[in-house]
Amino acid sequence: MPSQSLERAMVLTALMLDTHIVVALFEGKTAGLSAKTLRLFDQLPTTISPAVVLELEMLFEIKRIKRRADGIVSYLQNQLSVGVAQERFSDIVRLATDMSFTRDPFDRLITAHAKLTKAKLVTLDQNIHLHFDAAID
Repeated sequence: MPSQSLERAMVLTALMLDTHIVVALFEGKTAGLSAKTLRLFDQLPTTISPAVVLELEMLFEIKRIKRRADGIVSYLQNQLSVGVAQERFSDIVRLATDMSFTRDPFDRLITAHAKLTKAKLVTLDQNIHLHFDAAID
């Protein structure tokens, strides 16, 4: 009989990363992520929403990060096998309109994208954790 953690892992089909996690991984940091989540990176397909790509570029433009989005995305793809998810934007926005727990459009889109794909969303954002059952850290 499988352990509870193994049963939960078998139910998971994919991970999706929020922007903060993407930046941390790009910088080689994993502080704050649970051991379970770190193990899941090796076991499950991992993606980012295109909304993360846009947010990364905006963070570069306001000088909060030093690399452009395309460089970070290229690193994720080549070094960590993290792809950009390809679901239809209109489907993501439809779900995001119901996510009134935040005024941040990126948090809404990223969370909605994870919900649409039934992925676990790797995030340290406590507001997302409070309102989205599939959030993990």
